[in-house]
Amino acid sequence: MKGRIHSTESFGTVDGPGVRFVIFLQGCPMRCAYCHNPDTWDPTGGTPTEASELIEQFERNREFYAGGGITVTGGEPLMQVDFLLELFTMAKEHDINTCIDSSGIMYHPGESEYNKTLDKLMKLTDLVMLDIKHIDPEKHKWLTSQPNDGILAFAKYLDEKQVPVWIRHVVVPGITDDDKYLHDLGYFIGGLSNLKALDVLPYHTLGLPKYEKLGLEYRLKGVPPMDKSVAIEKKQIILDGVRERRAEIAGAEKKD
Repeated sequence: MKGRIHSTESFGTVDGPGVRFVIFLQGCPMRCAYCHNPDTWDPTGGTPTEASELIEQFERNREFYAGGGITVTGGEPLMQVDFLLELFTMAKEHDINTCIDSSGIMYHPGESEYNKTLDKLMKLTDLVMLDIKHIDPEKHKWLTSQPNDGILAFAKYLDEKQVPVWIRHVVVPGITDDDKYLHDLGYFIGGLSNLKALDVLPYHTLGLPKYEKLGLEYRLKGVPPMDKSVAIEKKQIILDGVRERRAEIAGAEKKD
């Protein structure tokens, strides 16, 4: 089986624990207004590559990945779930730590062949980095062109499967930095027993040249980058929501 690969990065340091071999898969149904990889959207692009070739690339530099492993991102990697199953099966045969960086958009609750494959994949997955773009359904749809109900359901699915999750959230001035919605996001993820980390990332405009090169409209043109110090303050609001939810859960457990 061959996956459609956009590119690889041999020394990723922000894509999971340790130093990672990062694989960018081609294809994504989301159209996030601040996406810095619009060249990964087309599912027919990329280079057809066998899973064994990627494992070989990792093994050639294995000494650099102590404490790290492989992270698949995109695009949306779960568009190629069958390929990921083959890749992660091989990774585990080589004792490689595995991580998926996903938006969760491909998940739909209920019995399906896709979900059966996903169940198998999760047994081989050490960590999911889940990017929740916006907690409000309508604002999420404006921001990404997709609903968020399946994404939030995917977060709960990961909790049920007890797959460790890191939540990522990009803070965009005037769009995703509203204190109420940040608190609501924290309250939601505070209910996840598998939550291991929270990354709040300041919005940047480094991807703008790609839009110009591809002839695409950049919907956030004119929106300034988010100051890192403000992003730190916004993270505290999310954490307040997490603490509130966990306090409620602990209180309910004491009553029982």
